[in-house]
Amino acid sequence: GIDFEKNLLDQINRIIDERGKLRDNASSELQQIRKQLNTEQNNLRKKLDSILKAAKSQGLIADDASPTIRNGRMVIPVPSENKRKLKGFVQDESATGQTLFIEPVEVLESNNEIRELEYAERREIIRILTELTNQVRPLVPSLKRSYNFLGIIDFIRAKAKLAVSLNAINPAFVNQTIINWEGAFHPLLYLSHRQQQKSIVPLYIKLEPKHQILLISGPNAGGKSVTLKTVGLLQYMYQSGLLIPVAEGSQVGLFKNIFIDIGDEQSLENDLSTYSSHLTNMKFFLKFANKNTLFLIDEFGTGTEPSMGGAIAESILEKLNQAQALGVINTHYTNLKLFAEHTEGIENGAMRFDTANLEPLYQLEIGKPGSSFAFEIAHKIGLPEEVIAVSKQKLGTKQVDFDDLLRDLEVEKRNLSLKTQELKIREKDLQKVQADYQTLKTDLETNKKLLLNQAKQEAKTLLAEANRKIENTIREIKENQADKTLTKKLRQELEKFEFDNTPEVIENEVVVEKDEEIEIIAGEIIVGSLVRIKGQSALGEVLSLRGKDAEIAIGQLKTIIKINRLERISRKEFKKTERNIVSVKGIDLNEKMMNFKYELDLRGKRGEEALTFVDDMLDDALMLNQSEIRILHGKGDGILRNLVRNHLRKFKQVASVADEHADRGGDGITIVKLK
Repeated sequence: GIDFEKNLLDQINRIIDERGKLRDNASSELQQIRKQLNTEQNNLRKKLDSILKAAKSQGLIADDASPTIRNGRMVIPVPSENKRKLKGFVQDESATGQTLFIEPVEVLESNNEIRELEYAERREIIRILTELTNQVRPLVPSLKRSYNFLGIIDFIRAKAKLAVSLNAINPAFVNQTIINWEGAFHPLLYLSHRQQQKSIVPLYIKLEPKHQILLISGPNAGGKSVTLKTVGLLQYMYQSGLLIPVAEGSQVGLFKNIFIDIGDEQSLENDLSTYSSHLTNMKFFLKFANKNTLFLIDEFGTGTEPSMGGAIAESILEKLNQAQALGVINTHYTNLKLFAEHTEGIENGAMRFDTANLEPLYQLEIGKPGSSFAFEIAHKIGLPEEVIAVSKQKLGTKQVDFDDLLRDLEVEKRNLSLKTQELKIREKDLQKVQADYQTLKTDLETNKKLLLNQAKQEAKTLLAEANRKIENTIREIKENQADKTLTKKLRQELEKFEFDNTPEVIENEVVVEKDEEIEIIAGEIIVGSLVRIKGQSALGEVLSLRGKDAEIAIGQLKTIIKINRLERISRKEFKKTERNIVSVKGIDLNEKMMNFKYELDLRGKRGEEALTFVDDMLDDALMLNQSEIRILHGKGDGILRNLVRNHLRKFKQVASVADEHADRGGDGITIVKLK
């Protein structure tokens, strides 16, 4: 790097401006000279303006004449016929001699003064730059290294900018002569089409040993030459250290030789015709081509009589194939297509053509030859039908049949391609459905196992508790010399509760006999109170109070309920009812899980009625270990929404209450997250 002292940098910036010019204040002497020079130039312009005005009034010069500079001196353009009417010195004349540029005697001294000041300015500039150069000279070696470094950095940056603009990548390198490109683009065509907001068809091409030569045929303006140039340009870009516009998964190798025969190289000076120039190139190719060579030939064999040109081209192609060189060749010759079809190492390729609309598709298809579609194109552009018919007769039935076969093959290929695309889309949809089904099946199996295990565990716990209570009851009956028939009956009830390894959860719910009334006692409900839910037979104990809500335990189940829905009972009544158990109710959690709805619709419900539904849903969600529920209350004036949300915030099991997404209902729906 450069180790510049800061004061030297400051001095350079003080002397030289952003445009590379010396500043007026580079030195006091330069500043004084330029000030005087500016004053003299202003005075000179005033004198010339006065002289011009007088000369125009006398008709000596044109009305649009203005001062100009010749030989570093301010002069006036005067017609040659009036040169003696204006006193002064002739400094120059126009190319035609019709105009003379005269320096009036009145401004001679001013011009001389200006020239002297300009000389003084030049001497002062040289002095300043010489002094500055002497200070910088010791840093020249470092400056040269830095200059080279900046050049390299600039080159790398330019390559990176080009790569970004082309969406180019560094494809996988293979240490052999190979081209295996997917989604390749001609860089110039890509940039041009992108600027015009037009799409471009990607190129898929593969050249490798045993398939080293690709013979491309197809219609004119169908993309054969673009394909050829894309291969050559991208390979040369890669070997020049540039990233190339191909898709991921592409592979590229290196070639020692890249031979190209494209365009018309006829020369009058060298006495070369078009065909002669092509043959000269072919001679070079045959002499130097080997397995490390990539060659590109456009319009192979053209420029001479077709049958002879085709024969020579076939012989050259055979030799290039024997040399194991890799290459791409464009041609219209049928004999070359047939030769490629039966020769190992050479593959036919076709530029696809839309026979329905008679327009090229610019897609390269490897493995079959292409037709030139000459008759179809002639028909499209309006060539008389009788001319086309006669042309077919002159061509002969074999060639016409061959082209018809290629055309029919193209139609079938296009139809097959459309069907293949449709099948791929359907297959992709089917795979997605299968994947979704498998995921759903896995989730269901997992949830099933989880629920079964949970249900079995809870059932065992509840049954153990039920057995304990029933055994205590039986023991109490025996101690009181109870009737043996009643004891036998209780034993039978106990056997009904045996766990049978089914996913059934037994909830111990106290149920009283229908003909027996429960005595309700007065008094405030507090923590520890024994209560019954109004209108139900479920009994429980109050665990905690929060405002108008109470958390109660009903057997093994804990729930939150409004205090005004509870009735207080005595402990004696609670025990008596517990002793008079006549049944134990079972609940199928799997069925409850399947029937559980994650959304509650409260629209049209009144306040207390709505809160009752909310409580029931919250109980079910907590029991089934759900993480989220949705409550649909509508928007309106927001009264029901606020009532529901304020009610929900009282429960410690509620983690958050929020609006649904605006696209899915907004504040008309409340999303409840549970802990």
